[in-house]
Amino acid sequence: MRATTVKVEGELLAQLERAKPPRLSLSAYVRSLLQQAVARQQMIAAADRYAEFVRETPGEREWLAKWDSADLVTPPRRKRR
Repeated sequence: MRATTVKVEGELLAQLERAKPPRLSLSAYVRSLLQQAVARQQMIAAADRYAEFVRETPGEREWLAKWDSADLVTPPRRKRR
């Protein structure tokens, strides 16, 4: 695996040290921030792909319209036997 060193100094370093949970090292904290940023970008891309799919697929739009109009507050009636 390739490793990379990133130099962080000055006010940014001080802010990161203050922001990180005490149980994490600075390296672990920065790594978690980077993982979150990558995951966020992937989720945004997935949402864009799904929005495009919905625009291009009438059946999906119809299903979503039914879902949006569903009554989710009133409990369903029980079937009598």
